[in-house]
Amino acid sequence: MAVSLSNIKKRPIPWAVFFKETNLKTAVFIDGAYFLKRFKYVFPQKDITNPQEVAKALFSMCLSHLADKNQEETELYRIFYYDCPPLMKKVHYPISKKCLDFSKTSTAIFKEAFINELKKKRKCALRLGRLQDLDGWILSSATIKKLLQGKIKFEDLNDDDFEYGIRQKQIDMKIGVDIASVAYKKQAQRIVLVAGDADFVPAAKLARREGVDFILDPMWKSISADLFEHIDGLKTYKRFAKSKKD
Repeated sequence: MAVSLSNIKKRPIPWAVFFKETNLKTAVFIDGAYFLKRFKYVFPQKDITNPQEVAKALFSMCLSHLADKNQEETELYRIFYYDCPPLMKKVHYPISKKCLDFSKTSTAIFKEAFINELKKKRKCALRLGRLQDLDGWILSSATIKKLLQGKIKFEDLNDDDFEYGIRQKQIDMKIGVDIASVAYKKQAQRIVLVAGDADFVPAAKLARREGVDFILDPMWKSISADLFEHIDGLKTYKRFAKSKKD
C-alpha cells in the first residue's frame, strides 16, 4: 500500500545535524567575562543565576552561527571559552572589618558550577587564565564621582562604597594565540568571536590574511565604526523579549 509523504509527521532536526561533516568549519571564541556581562541583554527570559541554563544558552548561541540562510552551512570545529576561576581567598571589609570569604559568595559558587557545566558540553574547550589579586580595596567609580561632586564626604563611606581589586590576566593573550593557531593550521574557515572591544583587532587581521572569514558577535552592543574595517561581518544571536510568564 502506498504511503503519502504528507501523512508523515515532521520531526525536529536533531542537534547532530550541526556536527555532520562538511567542507567548511566554524570555530567560536568567547570572552567569558564579556559573555556573562551581556547575557541579560540577549537572554532576558533566562535565569542568569542558573549555571545549567546559562551554559545551555551559550551553546545554543554558538550553534546559531552555523546555520544562516544567507551563508553556506558549516560544521562546528570547536567552542573556545576563556575566563578565570573565581577568587577563593578570605579578606576583611575596609570599614566594618568583618570577614568576607569569597569562596562562599554567590559569584564564586555560580562560576565554579558554570565552568563544570561547560566541561560537559560537546566540542567545548576551556581556556582558563588567572585573576591578579591587587591586594586591597578600592573606591568604586560611582563613589569617586559622588565624592568629587560633594554629594558625600569621606566620613560617610561604608563597605558598599568599595570594590576588591582584581584583574584578569592572560585572557587576551590566549584568545590571540588560539585564533592565530586555528588560522595558520587551516582548522576552520570561519571564526566567530564573541567580544566587544578593539583588543581582537591584531588577531582578526592575521586570520583574515590567512583567508579566514572573521565574524564578530558583540551580543547587541554597539561597536565603533572603525572596527568594521577589521571584520568580515557582524552577527548576533536573536534577542527574545521577556514574556509575562517569565
